[in-house]
Amino acid sequence: MMLFSVIPNGFIYSYIVPLPKSNDCFSKSLTCNDFRGIAISPILSKVFEHCVLNKLGSFLKTSDNQFGIKKGIGCNYAVRAARSAVENIVNGGNTANICAINLSKAFDKVNHSALFFKVNETRYS
Repeated sequence: MMLFSVIPNGFIYSYIVPLPKSNDCFSKSLTCNDFRGIAISPILSKVFEHCVLNKLGSFLKTSDNQFGIKKGIGCNYAVRAARSAVENIVNGGNTANICAINLSKAFDKVNHSALFFKVNETRYS
């Protein structure tokens, strides 16, 4: 795959399985918000990904401002970084304005077909 720079079509597909978020799923009516989805990918794609990370992982680096999906780093680090930045601004005699936007439902009201079309249009142009 690496020699010919070709990835099998099966690697791009995964199955989304809905899992209930709470143990209270038998005593109440459930809505879409009561589930979280997990993606189940083909095992060969996961093995390939693991092999690539083993071989090339030391060459890959993410920004220090990236806190998600990094081993040993989580929300506490992000909060500490934001607090440190605000403290530096305030200690310098300036005012810090903070805006927080909850994007957890951002794609719930999007026409997914149109979004998929736009992403592919941008990717291939």
